[in-house]
Formats: sequence, C-alpha cells, structure tokens
Amino acid sequence: MTEWFEQWFGEEYHALYPHRDDEDARRAIALIRTAAPWREGERVLDLACGPGRHAAELERLGGRVVGFDLSRAMLRRARERTHALLVRGDMRALPFRGGSFALAVNLFTSFGYFLDDAEHRLVVRQVAAALAPGGHFVIDYLNAEFVRRTLRQSESAAGRAVRVTRRIDGDSRFVIKEIELRDEGRRFQERVRLFGADELAALLGDAGLRVVAHFGDYDGGPPGPEAPRVILVGAR
Repeated sequence: MTEWFEQWFGEEYHALYPHRDDEDARRAIALIRTAAPWREGERVLDLACGPGRHAAELERLGGRVVGFDLSRAMLRRARERTHALLVRGDMRALPFRGGSFALAVNLFTSFGYFLDDAEHRLVVRQVAAALAPGGHFVIDYLNAEFVRRTLRQSESAAGRAVRVTRRIDGDSRFVIKEIELRDEGRRFQERVRLFGADELAALLGDAGLRVVAHFGDYDGGPPGPEAPRVILVGAR
C-alpha cells in the first residue's frame, strides 16, 4: 500500500499551485544566508527539494547543491532550473556519508508526512549525521498554533473543477487536505503532522543539534502565535 506522498506530488500538484514562485524562495534563502551563512563551494543539501526553486537560489549564491526528493515529476522540474546534483530517494534512508554538508535545508513544510514520530526522528538524526561539524540544519514549517486557529475548511480552485477540503483529525495531530479533481474523477490527500515549535526544537535537540535561531516568517519576523511559519536553525 503506497503512502499519500508517493501519489500526490506529481504534475497535478503543479497545476493546482501555479502561484508558488521564485520570490518566496529568494526571501527564504536570503534569511537562511543571514542566519546560517555558507561559503562558496560548500556542499548544501536541499532535502525534499521539489521543483528546485530553493536549490536554484542556493546554487546562485555559491552552494554546491544536492537536491533530494522522492517525486520523479518534481525532480524533472528541478532539472529545468538548476545544475544541482539531483538524487531520488526516501528521506528516511538518506544515502550520504557523515559530515558531507555544511548546510541542510528542509523548506516549505516538506516534513511531517509520517504517522509514526519515530520516522520523523530518524529523518532528523540522519540529516544531523550528514552535517559537517559546525554545519547547520534549517527547517521551515507551518505554525501549528496558527493553522489550528485559521484553517480554511474548503475552497475551489479558480478556473478548475477542483474542490479542496481541510480538517484537523480527532487527536489534533494532523492537518488533512483532500483534493478532488472533479473533471478527472481523481482524489488525492495531503496529511501533515501538526508539530509545535517546541516539538520541532525537541526533534533537533534529540539529534544533537542546538537551536540557535527561530523566526516566524521569511522576512525574519519574530516567532509567536500570529506568525505563519516556524523556521528553526539548528547547529551541529
């Protein structure tokens, strides 16, 4: 039985979210460069790199980027915009040697996909192991507190026969999005763990990373209940 994320992140995803542009990527990477600077030529891991928006910006700013993703469709898109080394695989089984990277990033809530938190811990521990001493891991995640308070339960995509419904599960642990492509008779699901900022910090700490910065948006705003994002910088 396949996991939801093995089915959803294909061309349908791009068709539904065409507004996700390079400006967001530039803001995020500018913030990361300030909080966790890297030197030109140092190796950078873009974990769950998607279509390569962030990898391209990391590369433009001098990083030797490795993009890692499970989706073939995403990696095809990434190849169109970056010269980074692209690797297909499952983040629960990273194929990199210890100490390989000066920086690792996991951006735009590309985490929290698994039912068992032990698998989330495994991912972060492997990322930490792949960092060189003094390296940094930056995770950019939804703010669970903000999501619980502001969740839009349904919407339709303009110009498309698409219906999107959202809900929080009974244990308040996951936000679940159901995507129905009515003209094609297909349905997809997204399910993301509602990690609080303290829980994410604990995951980093369990992997031996010390949280050295915490932001609430891509402009470096403060964290808190009104912030849209939880952006943590962990140092090895």
